Amino acid sequence: MSSPPQTRLFVTPEEERRIRSAVKGADVALLGPGYRLATAQDAEGLLELLADPEVSYPIYDLPRPLTHESIRSWVLDAQARQRQGEAAFAIMIDSTDEIVSYSYFTVWPERSSAEIAGAYRGDAQSMGAGKAGAACSFDWMFEHLGVRLIGVTAAIDNVRSAKVIEAAGFTFFGERDSVRPDGSTRQSLYWEMMRKDWQKLKAQGH
Repeated sequence: MSSPPQTRLFVTPEEERRIRSAVKGADVALLGPGYRLATAQDAEGLLELLADPEVSYPIYDLPRPLTHESIRSWVLDAQARQRQGEAAFAIMIDSTDEIVSYSYFTVWPERSSAEIAGAYRGDAQSMGAGKAGAACSFDWMFEHLGVRLIGVTAAIDNVRSAKVIEAAGFTFFGERDSVRPDGSTRQSLYWEMMRKDWQKLKAQGH
């Protein structure tokens, strides 16, 4: 269960409508080659991706236990939320039609805010790929979806994700409790970034 960023922004009805519209029509192909929206037919491929504990363990908001039906329901729920302008579930496919990664974007249009959760297949993980993919996702959220604030979390022992987030220039806000779908909590490291600061970093060639 995702939680909105700690920082709360004032948002006009017009801005909220604009963000909802952008999310409903989100073009995930802009994230890079091989990206498309997930469908219920991708449940088996997602289950194969997430069956690796190295991939799935650090992610607090997955539908556990991981089964074909729980993942199918997860995708269908994401599609319903996208129709409300509140989520987008993207997957990246390789040349053999296998799922290399997924990115789940949760959006709070009434707060002009969003977060991203996701993972790469074990054999595709590297600091370079993660950093480039994350930067592309952050840019897409700010510029294509139009939100002004992104909040992200990582498990306290998830060093790889923490390095990627910090390399992108996010501001560390300490720790917060992340609520799992079963209602239990996990303590997480937490960062935020405002769009104006992201644009400034881009202009500086960060």
